[in-house]
Amino acid sequence: MQSTSQRKLVLGSTSVYRRELLERLHLPFSVTAPCVDETPAPGETPVALAQRLALAKARAVAQQHPDAIVIGSDQVADLYGQPVGKPGNHERAVAQLKAMRGQTVIFQTAVAVVCQASAFVQEDLAVVKVKFRELSDLEIERYLQVERPYDCAGSAKSEGLGISLLDAIDNDDPTALVGLPLIRTCRMLRAAGLDLLGTRE
Repeated sequence: MQSTSQRKLVLGSTSVYRRELLERLHLPFSVTAPCVDETPAPGETPVALAQRLALAKARAVAQQHPDAIVIGSDQVADLYGQPVGKPGNHERAVAQLKAMRGQTVIFQTAVAVVCQASAFVQEDLAVVKVKFRELSDLEIERYLQVERPYDCAGSAKSEGLGISLLDAIDNDDPTALVGLPLIRTCRMLRAAGLDLLGTRE
């Protein structure tokens, strides 16, 4: 059986943002797209949706890489209990930002780590409270023209010009809002047996 220290690390995501964040750890890893339907179930809360999808993504990819340690993650913006996902286009992004201006939005970022061979499964959730400014229609249009954040939950690309839309960010895991809470991820990878400071390319 393969030892934990020899197990490959796989990111179960097609997100450029999550890949860039995981690269900060200087660990060798590969990327596999999870084939998971991200449609919310009827009445599903944003928290439940994010947690279900993170674990589903990790498990789906772990089936393809049973000896690997797999990371799955999902983020859902929560506006008064209603899920706000990726807009996909300009019109929906405008509608999202108009609905969120002046509001506090909770970004629920779930992460799961799975290793099928060792029967390891851990999940965690990073909660980020984001206070949006009272944005004008012109500010929204200018921001969208520059960033085109149509693949970001709630159209909020905080690592770019999106930071100018905000009054405050309240969280305990600085990368969670970008899409992968690295403090929690590192904690789970260590629990799975990876030596984060000893494994290098």
